[in-house]
Amino acid sequence: MQLARSLLSVAAPLFAASAAALGQERIVAFEPPAAGGYALTDGSQPVQIVVDQGDWPGVQRAAGDLAADFGRVTGLNGSVLYASGGSDAAAAAAAGVVGADLLRNGSASVGSAAADPGVIIVGTLGKSALVDAMAQAGLVDASEIEGEWESFVTQIVYSSDPDAGSALVVAGSDKRGTIYGLYDISEQIGVSPWYFMADVPAQSHDAVYVTKSKVQGPPSVKYRGFFINDESPSLTGWINANYPEGEYGPGFNFDFYKHVFELLLRLRANYLWPAMWNSMFNVDDPRNQPMADSYGIVMGTSHTEPMMRATKEWSVLGEGEWAWDANSDGLRPFFFEGAERAKGYESLFTVGMRGVHDTAMSDDVQTGLLETVVDAQRDILADVYEVDDSSAIPQMWCLYKEVQAYYEQGMRVPDDVTLLWADDNWGSVRRLPTGDEIDRPGGAGVYYHFDYVGDPRDYKWINTVQLQKTWEQMHLTYERNARQIWIVNVGDIKPKEIPITHFFDIAYDFTRWSHDSVPEWTAEWASLTFGSDYAEDIADVVNRYGKLAIKRKYELVDSTTYSIINYEEAESLLAEWKSLSEKAQGIYDQLTDAWKPAFFETILHPVLAGATVYDIHISSAKNNLYASQGRNSANMWADYVLELFDRDHDLTVQYHTLLNSKWEHMMDQTHLGYEYWQQPMRQQTPALKYVQTKERSLRGDLGVSVEGSNASVPGDDQWHDLSSNTLSLPPIDPYGPSRWIEIYSTGVNPVSWTISAEPFVVVSQAEGTLSGPDGDGDMEVRVELSIDWDSAPDTFGETTINISSSADYGTQFSMPQVVLPYNSTAAPTSFAGHVESDAHVSIEAEHFAGADAALAEMPAPDGEPGYLVLPGYGRHLSGVELVPAMAPSLAAPAGPHLAYPFYTFAAAPAGDGANLTLFLAPSLNYIAGRPLRYAVQIDGQDVREVGWIEDRPDGALPVGWERAVADGAWASVTGNWSVAPGEHVLRYWALEPGVVLMKAVLDLGGVRESYLGPPESVMV
Repeated sequence: MQLARSLLSVAAPLFAASAAALGQERIVAFEPPAAGGYALTDGSQPVQIVVDQGDWPGVQRAAGDLAADFGRVTGLNGSVLYASGGSDAAAAAAAGVVGADLLRNGSASVGSAAADPGVIIVGTLGKSALVDAMAQAGLVDASEIEGEWESFVTQIVYSSDPDAGSALVVAGSDKRGTIYGLYDISEQIGVSPWYFMADVPAQSHDAVYVTKSKVQGPPSVKYRGFFINDESPSLTGWINANYPEGEYGPGFNFDFYKHVFELLLRLRANYLWPAMWNSMFNVDDPRNQPMADSYGIVMGTSHTEPMMRATKEWSVLGEGEWAWDANSDGLRPFFFEGAERAKGYESLFTVGMRGVHDTAMSDDVQTGLLETVVDAQRDILADVYEVDDSSAIPQMWCLYKEVQAYYEQGMRVPDDVTLLWADDNWGSVRRLPTGDEIDRPGGAGVYYHFDYVGDPRDYKWINTVQLQKTWEQMHLTYERNARQIWIVNVGDIKPKEIPITHFFDIAYDFTRWSHDSVPEWTAEWASLTFGSDYAEDIADVVNRYGKLAIKRKYELVDSTTYSIINYEEAESLLAEWKSLSEKAQGIYDQLTDAWKPAFFETILHPVLAGATVYDIHISSAKNNLYASQGRNSANMWADYVLELFDRDHDLTVQYHTLLNSKWEHMMDQTHLGYEYWQQPMRQQTPALKYVQTKERSLRGDLGVSVEGSNASVPGDDQWHDLSSNTLSLPPIDPYGPSRWIEIYSTGVNPVSWTISAEPFVVVSQAEGTLSGPDGDGDMEVRVELSIDWDSAPDTFGETTINISSSADYGTQFSMPQVVLPYNSTAAPTSFAGHVESDAHVSIEAEHFAGADAALAEMPAPDGEPGYLVLPGYGRHLSGVELVPAMAPSLAAPAGPHLAYPFYTFAAAPAGDGANLTLFLAPSLNYIAGRPLRYAVQIDGQDVREVGWIEDRPDGALPVGWERAVADGAWASVTGNWSVAPGEHVLRYWALEPGVVLMKAVLDLGGVRESYLGPPESVMV
C-alpha cells in the first residue's frame, strides 16, 4: 500500500502556539473541519505512523505509544512503520515515492480498504533522513525549531495531486521535542498522561482530524522533574506487593520505573531524582539507567546524593567513613564509579556533599573543605568524560537546608554549575538569584516540595497543595531567572496528581499561565481528564478543595485548632466541607463506572477524607467541651467521632480495593494521632470523654452556654465567677451577626424550657423540650438572638434574657440568665468602606478602596511597581502582591499604596491603643540583603515600616517560622494605634516584591480567640 503517494505540495501554513495541550491552542477535532484540515482516522482505517528506523529509541517507543493511544480512543490501534534506507531513499520519499519498499511494518499488518489511512510522519532533525529530506525540500518548515531545546513542529503537508495522499508531520528539534510532539497528539485526542497512574480512561471518538499546524517550544524551564521521596510506607508497600524481589533485585526496578518515565514525558517533564531511602536506582536493576536514557529521561540524584550514587550505596558498597577530610581515599573511587557508570547517558550530576541520610556534614561550616570536594568531583568528571574540564557536563549544587548557609558565608562553585535553591520544605522559596547570580552561565533553579518529613510535622498523606500558592512562588522563581531546573518532591507520586500536572504545565510554558489562571487551568484539566460535561463543576471542586486544604495541613489539625465558640469558625468550615463533599459525591454518582476510579483517586477521596479528618477533630473538640459542661450530648459526640474514625478507615479500604486492589497500600500513611513531627505508628483518635448519664448533674436537668465562652450556667466554676448563674454574650450591633445561646440536657429526665426577653429581642425559638439521655428527642438546641433595630432603644445598652425550666436547678442554683449587650448605631450614609462591629474591623486584602497606583498586570505594563490581586490565594479570600518580581526596594510614603477606609463606633483602649494585625503569606526573605517589608499608617499618624521576619544565623529558618508554616500565614502586629470613633483610613505599602497581604484586623479590644481571625467586617 502506498502511504503518501505524492507529497509534492505547498506546506500548510504554520500557526505558532505558546505550548502544549493543557491550555494551549488545540489542533485536533473530532468532526470534519469546515475547511482544510486532515483526517487521521475516520473510524474505518487505523492511522499509520512512519518513523525512521535510525531515529532515537525513545522516539520509536513513543510512536508505539501513540499508535496504542489511537486504539484507546477509536478502537483501532495505529500501525507503526519504520522507514529504511539512506538519504537517497529519503529524498525519493520527499519527492513523493513513499512506498512499501521504503517501509517495514512494525506492528499489526496494514489492511486494505477503500479509503486510505491517515499518515503521521515522525522524525527528529538530524536523526530522521525522511524528515530531514522533507525539510530540505521545503515541505516542512523547521526553521523555528532548528537548534532549539525540546521543540517541535506539527505540520499538515497537503498533496498538490488530488488523487494522492497527504500527511501530518511531527518534527522535533531533538529527541524529547519529537516525543513531546507525539504525546501532544495523544493528549489532544483524549488520552491522559495519568491513564495508568490514575486510571483515567481515554475519551472515545470515532474519527480524529487535525485542523491546522503549529510550532511549539522551547520550554520555559530547561530541566523539569520530580523527586520520589519519603516513599515509605505507602509507595514502598505498593512496590513490595506488585514488584517483589526477583531477577533484577528489589521492586524499585525498571518494571516500575517505566511507568514513571512515561508519565514524566507525557507531562512534558524530563528529569528524575529516583527513590532513595531503601533502594539503589543503578544497582538494584541494571536496566534502570540505560532505559531511562532510552526513554529520554535525564537522570539525577537528590541534594544529599552526589555523583550519581544513591544514599544506600555507601552503606552497601562504600568503605570507611562518609567524610572527605577523613576518607577522601575511599570516597574518590566511589564518586569515580558513579560518574563512570553514568557515562554515555544523559545525566545531571549533583555535586557537593552533605552528611549521611539528609543531615549536615558537620556542626560547623567548612567552606574550604567543601570547595575541595567540588573541585575533586569536577576533576573526576573531566577524567571520566576525557575532557580538559567538566564545564560542558551538566552539574548542579543544591543549596538545601544548611548548605545555603555555606553559600551565604562565602563558599562558591564554578559559574557553570547550576545553583539549585530550595524552599523551606513547605512551599516558600528561601532564596533566589540576585545581582550577578541572575546571569551566571550555569543558571539557577529551585527544589520545591509537595511532600515533606520533618518539622513542624510530616505532611505526606494526601494532597494539601494549593495551586495558587505554587504559581505565586514559581512566578518569583521564573522572573528572577531561576529557570534552569525546577524539581519538586512529590512523595509517593499518586496522591499528588493534580499539583504535579499543574507544576509541569507552568514549568513548560510559564508565560501561558497568569496570576488568575488557576480556575482556567483546573477547568481545562477537568475537561481533558473527565470530559467537558462536568468540567466546570469539577474545577469548582478542585479549587474549593485547595482553599480548604491550605488552611492547615491535616497532620497539624487537632481539636484545639478551630474555635467552636467564636465566629462560628468550626461550624462554618464543616459546612464548607459538607457542601464540597456533597458536590463531589454528586458528580461521582453521575459518572459512568469507567470514570469513577479516576475521579475517586484524584478528587472524591481527598475531599471525603479531608472532610472526615476535619470532622473528627472538630467533633472531638465539641465532645471535650460538652463533657466539661456536663451535657448528655457529650457521649453522642464521642460516639460520632468513633463513627468518623471508622469512616476514615473505610475510605482507605475503598481506595485499596479499587480495580481489584490495584493501589493497595497507597493510602497506608497514618494521619491521625500526631504528637510531634514524626508520623504516629498507628492511627489514633483524639482524646474523648464520656459523662455518666445514669446520674443527674448537680446543676439539675438543664444547662445553658453562650457564644464566645466555654462557661455554662448554672453552677460552672471553671470559666467564670464561682457559682454564677449569669453569662454575657458578645455585643450585637447592626453590622455584625446574630448571637446564639445553647440549651441542653444535663440530667436524667426530660425538661421543658422557656425564654423570656425584651420585645425588641428576636428569638429563633422561645420554648422547647429536651429529652433525657434515653429519649428520642433533642438533647440540645441552639437559639439565635437578633435585634429588631427599628424598635430597639437608640443607644448603647444591655438586656437580660431569662431561661426558665420545668425542673429545678439542682440543690443550690437558680434560674440561668444571659446578658446581651447591644449598640444601636449607624455609620453616616456618606461613608464607603468597612464598618466596625464587636470592637474590631476585619478587612480582606483585595477589598481596598483606593490606591496611588492602579492594579498592575504581571509584569506591570510600564514596568513600574503596582499591586496584583491573586484570586483565591492562601487561607483567606485572596492575596495582594507587589509586582513585578524584579522591582527595586521601595519606601513609604513615596511608593504605591492601598487604602482601606473604615468607620468605628468604639475607641481604642485607653493607654494601650489599638492593635493592627496583618496576615501575610508565609513567604521568606528570598532576596539577599532585602528582607520583606511593609509599611502602614492610620489616618495622619506616623508611617510605620515593618520587617516582620527575623532571620537566624547559619542558614537556620527564621524565628517563628514553625508557627507561620503551620498556620499558613505570618501574623504581624503593630500596636498602640490611636483610633477614636468616626471615619478613618488604613494605608498599606508593600516595600518589596513578593510581599503578599491576605487580611488586616484592627483590634479595638473586641477580637476573640480563633484560628482564622474574625470574618470580614461589613462593607457599605
